[in-house]
Amino acid sequence: MSAVLPLNAAKPVSHSFWARLLRDKPLGAVGGVVLLAFVVVGVFADFIAPYDFNEIAPIDRMQSPNLAHWFGTDNLGRDVLSRCIYGAQLSVIIGCSAAALATLISALLGIVSGYFGGKIDMGLQRVVDAWMSFPELIVLIVVVSVLGPGMPQIIFTLGLLLGIGGSRIVRSAVVSVREHMYVHAAQSTGASWPRILWKHVLPNVMPPIIVLFTTRVGSVILAESGLSFLGLGVPPPSPTWGSMLSGSGRTYMFQGPWLALAPGLCLTAVVYATNVFGDALRDLLDPRMRGSR
Repeated sequence: MSAVLPLNAAKPVSHSFWARLLRDKPLGAVGGVVLLAFVVVGVFADFIAPYDFNEIAPIDRMQSPNLAHWFGTDNLGRDVLSRCIYGAQLSVIIGCSAAALATLISALLGIVSGYFGGKIDMGLQRVVDAWMSFPELIVLIVVVSVLGPGMPQIIFTLGLLLGIGGSRIVRSAVVSVREHMYVHAAQSTGASWPRILWKHVLPNVMPPIIVLFTTRVGSVILAESGLSFLGLGVPPPSPTWGSMLSGSGRTYMFQGPWLALAPGLCLTAVVYATNVFGDALRDLLDPRMRGSR
């Protein structure tokens, strides 16, 4: 006896999905294009950047935006555009890696807690409650201060911090899916719980997991910039948008406003694009949102 197929089973993303994204969510489509542009710029930063991020030219210091330096230069004569491009590279690596780790942790905890319920659900949710009671920024500062600044420490800390709290979203979706007829049909045929989780539960909670990943990318980039602004992010000379804002951007912002505007606008654009793209994915992938429309 074959298992009953779910009515709202997740389907592969087809061309019609992208057509609906352009037609129904044009702002989300624009956000996706902007996010993709930042990813491409970050991946190919070594080929796109016109100068090295730490190339010092004292004769060119504090130049306003011009044809040679589109975003101007800083107090040491370094090209601000090149530093913003290499900052996008670090943001893409940290954002995607930490968001992937956070989504994996959220999916594991949420699926186990939501499917099994009972004492397992009660114990895991009390741990999540205790974890979420700590302020995120304080936990980040304490952990990075103990472990030291660096990319692996930031990725691990942000992934763990956002992953445990995000498991609540996945759990709520799993609790709803658990009561559907196709899950009961699979259980009645004697299917093992790993097979049920892999074949029936996970495909039907993928929409909120995908949305969770996209929103986590923006949150991670914003949190990393906050740490870099406080001097606890990726150590110099590697440029990040947060360190550019806290360094020359804050010191010389009245003499050269472009020093603060360039990394600030990059940070604003990528976080806003990530959020609107995630909202559009949620509206298009969630069957309840499609029905309400």
